[in-house]
Amino acid sequence: MSVAPEHNSNAARELPGSVLRSVRRLRNRRGRELAGEFLAEGRQAVREALATDGLVTGVIVADPERHADLVEDLDIPVWWGSEAVVRQLSDTVTPQGVVAVCRQPRFDWEDVEGARLLVICAQVRDPGNAGTVIRCADAFGADGVILTSGSVEVWNPKTVRSSVGSLFHLPILTGIDLAEAVSRVRSRGMQVLAADGDGEPLDLLAASGGLAKPSAWLMGNEAWGLPAGDAALADRIVAVPMWGAAESLNLSSAAAICLYQTASAQRRKN
Repeated sequence: MSVAPEHNSNAARELPGSVLRSVRRLRNRRGRELAGEFLAEGRQAVREALATDGLVTGVIVADPERHADLVEDLDIPVWWGSEAVVRQLSDTVTPQGVVAVCRQPRFDWEDVEGARLLVICAQVRDPGNAGTVIRCADAFGADGVILTSGSVEVWNPKTVRSSVGSLFHLPILTGIDLAEAVSRVRSRGMQVLAADGDGEPLDLLAASGGLAKPSAWLMGNEAWGLPAGDAALADRIVAVPMWGAAESLNLSSAAAICLYQTASAQRRKN
């Protein structure tokens, strides 16, 4: 969108039609790719985006007074739009009435240099799962997330929303070939642990001290998990033990358990 900042203006200005047309294009992937921008919708996402220097290029609000704590004293454009207009920019049933237009940050392997805990998502295609895994990685102090080729676009509105602001807190590498990702993290001295139901029990690995090493967790697709060829790239295949009647865990639940156990082991060692 590349809108010039309107400095020294604390009051929201009426949203111009030209800006609205540009912002609407960010609702689809092609528009986001062309603009190099994306939308962050909701108070928490907007707050976290604004806390990242230079990321937000403008904020659109339906009720400036309601969101005054977010938009006061900003040196970027703040626009007012009707509830109906702002609703067009949201894919939620009950929009919160505030949307930030954000630049897409770019990350590379240099941004995860020295990492001790990473997550590699192999063809994770559900945006809600991808966002929740990013949130779990953030919560347990991971140093970054890698979304391999074939995974969902990280700037998908549902991915952004389900991360609840966490995608603004850590580097996320995208479009990486799985074999390259495994080779890169291993060259940095990290072990690669594949999460799979047929692996060795996570609790036993934790008890043996095997989780205290720098680790990259390889998580598979929601529907088919990790194909044998992908799992074979890992150093160890690890399963979350289940003692109840449930057949399996969903991706984000398994990721949360694996990351928590690994982060705890690493903290104890240090």
